[in-house]
Amino acid sequence: MFYEVIHSALPPLLKAVWRPRVFGVGNVPKNGGVILASNHLSFVDSVVIPSVAPRKVVFLAKSDYFNGSGVRGTAQRLWFEGLGMLPVDRDDTQAAIDSLQTALQVLGRGEAFGIYPEGSRSRDGRIYRGRTGVAHLALTAGVPVVPVGLQGTEHIQPVGSTYPRLARVTVKFGQPLDFTGRADGVPLGRARREVTDEIMTAIQALSEQEPAGVYNDRAIEA
Repeated sequence: MFYEVIHSALPPLLKAVWRPRVFGVGNVPKNGGVILASNHLSFVDSVVIPSVAPRKVVFLAKSDYFNGSGVRGTAQRLWFEGLGMLPVDRDDTQAAIDSLQTALQVLGRGEAFGIYPEGSRSRDGRIYRGRTGVAHLALTAGVPVVPVGLQGTEHIQPVGSTYPRLARVTVKFGQPLDFTGRADGVPLGRARREVTDEIMTAIQALSEQEPAGVYNDRAIEA
């Protein structure tokens, strides 16, 4: 219920403020489990994508956002829950593993799940190598992957800033990628790597970022 309340008010407000340019909305399947795999430039990416997507998109968010106390903590928790986000402790190895199971449950219910294969947001504007969790989800759940390219969200809330700013944002939804049968007769690790690289290539084509060629170091994201 709270999701419906937030989602009925937030997208029109954000579109009026940020005036996002959105392309390829029709590429997002209207029904059934689907993964939206995006580049990651800013904290607000998880607000922008659900605001312009044609259906509810579930993202995982740091559990800290759900554990605050008092009026502010309650408001923050309701805000993130209203956006369709689920809490995960990213500093707990077992919790990170469990988060993949949570994602599979979301996909199994026929919902859309949003993920950033780079892991952490880019601080230098380049796009980093994808981690294979996205391929694990796609191959295990047997669902399509829609690549998403974001441009300009890093200007909404730059690293170190407290409040969002006005910025022009572009969101591009690419053609769905179908990986049915890609793991047949291929070592699973190799299949996951190849699928992940294909997904990242599609994302990079949409975001037009310079490839970094290495993994993003999550330790720098304080």
